[in-house]
Amino acid sequence: MTTEIHSGRSGNWPVSLQYRLVALAWLLCVGSGAWAAPEEIQVYMDEMDAPGQFGLDVHVNDVPSSSVPPQYAGQLPSAHLFRVTPEFSWGWTPDIELGAYLLTTTDVQAGTQVDGEKFRIKYIAPRTPDQTWFWGGNFEIGRVSQLLDINPWNAELKGIIGDRIGRWTLAANLNYDWVVSGPVPEPATFELDSKIGYSIAAHTQIGIESYNGLGAANDPGSFGQFSQVTYAVIDTSVHGWDLNFGVGRGTTGVSDNWVVKAIIGVPFD
Repeated sequence: MTTEIHSGRSGNWPVSLQYRLVALAWLLCVGSGAWAAPEEIQVYMDEMDAPGQFGLDVHVNDVPSSSVPPQYAGQLPSAHLFRVTPEFSWGWTPDIELGAYLLTTTDVQAGTQVDGEKFRIKYIAPRTPDQTWFWGGNFEIGRVSQLLDINPWNAELKGIIGDRIGRWTLAANLNYDWVVSGPVPEPATFELDSKIGYSIAAHTQIGIESYNGLGAANDPGSFGQFSQVTYAVIDTSVHGWDLNFGVGRGTTGVSDNWVVKAIIGVPFD
């Protein structure tokens, strides 16, 4: 979860009410890609489940407007693609967290379907009590439907670095993505994601997030040839429920025009 000023994953609402709210959020979502908005739009930071603790984040992404055409026959178009991705996490040690994703999409042509699953392991280096900066890494591997990616098995290695200075939060991820298995060989690619946030209240922060494709690792091209989307975001926390909400604007011809995203951190205890 991207909320830096959250008050913990456990809330004081009745468990039955929590389950009803989660179910309601899911129904609202389903009722209403590499080039399209991915299943997870977030800048990784140092949030971690405590050892033995479970967590649940629900990623919700929608593309209201896009002129990006499908990249191969059978790929879902980016425009109006709606994605809901529950992410379950579990703290293994104070420095290591495990996670699993269930990928779903809703499209006017294909309807609603489950598109695959992904697994990750995240590490954040230990810090001294007075240390504000952090660093770590995340490894992810998973399978997705060929409706979204012509190569179903993919992996990603993510570098994590950031700092908190007074009311300011700064963070960046350098992602290295590659094809594990699939019919079309493709080179590994780089992406640089970043976040600048400013706390305006005890549990509320506003900021900017930027997601920028850098191209093939063996042949980087012009910066403007790859997807670039910048989001205005707000992070807040209420009764243990965390929310990251953002509206993004693409700035290149291969980017979605507009993207709306939310990450809902559910009190799991």
